[in-house]
Amino acid sequence: MSGVISPWPQVRRGDREHPVRTLQHLLRARGHSVVVDGSFGPLTETAVRAFQQEKGLAVDGVLGQHTWRALIITVRRGSTGDAVRGVQEEFQFRNLSGDPSQGPAVDGKFGPLTEAAVRGFQQALHTDIATVTVDGIVGPVTWQALVSGMLSF
Repeated sequence: MSGVISPWPQVRRGDREHPVRTLQHLLRARGHSVVVDGSFGPLTETAVRAFQQEKGLAVDGVLGQHTWRALIITVRRGSTGDAVRGVQEEFQFRNLSGDPSQGPAVDGKFGPLTEAAVRGFQQALHTDIATVTVDGIVGPVTWQALVSGMLSF
């Protein structure tokens, strides 16, 4: 790592897999009916455009830093729902075992396993980036590091 959090990724129509599934979970958490399929198709683009319109952002259907910042939802132990599923998707993305039972399940419940994964991720980041807080809470800094693909292989 370089001692800084990687920038928010640009995600647009035609993109697949990471971090599209996370984006789709976050859109669902914000009340948009999209299927979480890992494919940024026309329905996901329509939902992104609607979200951008709602938030007074530039309506271009592309996820850049401003849209990501408006879209994320801070989650912590005890949180439930699609935003938590987005966090859990990030840990499945980093799961190199090939066994989805390793790491937190994508069940939308922020329990002890999800918290432990978040704290471990934050601790690994903190080793090179002293400003990262190890608190088990997925706020703006942790979300940015997750969706930008930090500590993935």
